[in-house]
Amino acid sequence: MNRIDRLTGMILLLQGQRVITGEQIAEHFEISVRTVYRDLAALGEAGVPIVAEPGVGYSLVRGYHMPPVMFTEDEAAALFMSGEVTEQIADDSLKQALRAALLKVRSVLPQEKRDYLNRLKDAVGVWFRRPDDGVKRESLMPIQDAIVRRLCLSIRYNTANRGALTDRIVEPVGLIFYSRQWHLIAWCRMRFDFRDFRLDRMARWEVLGECFEGHAGFSVKDFLKENIESHELTPATVLIEREALERFRNEMPCTPVSSEVQADGRVKLELLSFSIPWMAEWLLGFGPRVEAVHPPELREKMGEVARAIAERYAEEALV
Repeated sequence: MNRIDRLTGMILLLQGQRVITGEQIAEHFEISVRTVYRDLAALGEAGVPIVAEPGVGYSLVRGYHMPPVMFTEDEAAALFMSGEVTEQIADDSLKQALRAALLKVRSVLPQEKRDYLNRLKDAVGVWFRRPDDGVKRESLMPIQDAIVRRLCLSIRYNTANRGALTDRIVEPVGLIFYSRQWHLIAWCRMRFDFRDFRLDRMARWEVLGECFEGHAGFSVKDFLKENIESHELTPATVLIEREALERFRNEMPCTPVSSEVQADGRVKLELLSFSIPWMAEWLLGFGPRVEAVHPPELREKMGEVARAIAERYAEEALV
């Protein structure tokens, strides 16, 4: 990014924040704090009314707004691609808002840039397969709004997907997408602790009028890190044929540690698994293309399940 674009971006960054520190500006543009000070001084000399509060940060004088800035082709293309990706992981509530926002972006573009995006749309696509349970969900935007406004949620939750539904009042503090699912991080009043709730396991939810206090220092990233590290992970070793390797890595529900190509062409993967029984059943979905090597209980469990499947179909063949 050249300096002119950076200075323009710095004004937009200040315009979008009540107050921001020099360190935050430096992190945003990936520059040194010293460069930030020089850029802010240059903007001040150019007549941009920047207010510096010692120990607090920088802001623009209230009422100052920079005229709208036209998107470059790269920026317009980046917004389009972001929209295409978000379409695949969003629910109906977020998709509608996203389409409306992108429509407004398109409306302010000159004709040649609109033509550019139209050609890009015809040439590029994003396809991400997600499980379809047939249930229409419109929860992301309302739950996101509840987090910002600090409103309690009433949920009916299917714990561990076992069919045991429990009614809970939770205080939502974060919403994050990982492991191909949206997760609500919230303080559970039933468990008196923070919990991770998968949105696809919510049989019902409702935003309540009750506001909650506290949790000001809570970090979603720290919670997830501690949650993962607190689980007892079991090391496992599997051998995978090259033809199944890409699918295996795309669908892998466990943590990879290392990989090594073997003399016979297969790839040996070292993994950390939360559940040996669950992993055994998942590995069987790859048929003979995957072999469990370690631990012995993983091999035993796979053999047990495979024999049960074989016996079932053998009985049907005799009927």
